[in-house]
Amino acid sequence: MIERAPFGATGHESSRVIFGAAALAQSSKDDADRTLELLLEHGINHIDVAAAYGDAELRVAPWLKEHEFFVATKTGKRTYAEAKEEIHRSLERLGVDHVDSIQLHNLVDVIEWDVALSGGGALEAAIEARDEGLVAFIGVTGHGLSVPKMHSRSLERFDFDSVLCPYNSVQMQDERYAETFDELARTCGERDVALQTIKALARAPWEGREHTASTWYEPLTEQREIDLAVHWVLGNPQVFLLTTGDVEILPRLLDAAERYETRPDDEAMRALELAPLFT
Repeated sequence: MIERAPFGATGHESSRVIFGAAALAQSSKDDADRTLELLLEHGINHIDVAAAYGDAELRVAPWLKEHEFFVATKTGKRTYAEAKEEIHRSLERLGVDHVDSIQLHNLVDVIEWDVALSGGGALEAAIEARDEGLVAFIGVTGHGLSVPKMHSRSLERFDFDSVLCPYNSVQMQDERYAETFDELARTCGERDVALQTIKALARAPWEGREHTASTWYEPLTEQREIDLAVHWVLGNPQVFLLTTGDVEILPRLLDAAERYETRPDDEAMRALELAPLFT
């Protein structure tokens, strides 16, 4: 079974690998059923989904009738009214009267950030949902080079329970990114905020090559390479790893995570010849 750790100050012991339900955006019910069995086999007890992930919320809904998961969904809306509507729609699609966490999705653009976190913004809708018992916790997510710095700003504005951003060996070779990520990680550690990470299996941007996976970037696919990438991320005991958005790769990722013992060294990671997604 994949190890578990406290998910920030939420009181939940989450599997250190969190299922990224973006992989179910265009999946069939049969694909979803096979995925559920795989998650249960490896002890995954935390699902990350979003209103924007196609049919993913609908695919997850039947699971929640029979199994216990920490469920986090996301709203990409920036105003109070739009976010409130989307939160209620997500609950409907998931077939539940509450979820564990609502996350403000990809909050990176400075103008959108200001709208969402000011009066009449999406944060007000999230707080209202929390006050009404529709959600228990509130998080913030993002992609790109600036996201750790923006998350640090977000934590100055509001006591978010979790953050989510890219984290892999090649991205952390960018000194600018590493500095802001480490600063964010320190803040999360001091304030007991859960630190979730994405893009563990990113090999490189596609850059015109034929897409052979459902991810927007080229992922690692060989078990040996996946082992190295997964073990590198899990080598940081503070972070949680979200699975990649391709159900065909998922079994190899979970297998790697279950066999984690130690973090590979820099030389082993350089041999993978990865390229950063964000430059």
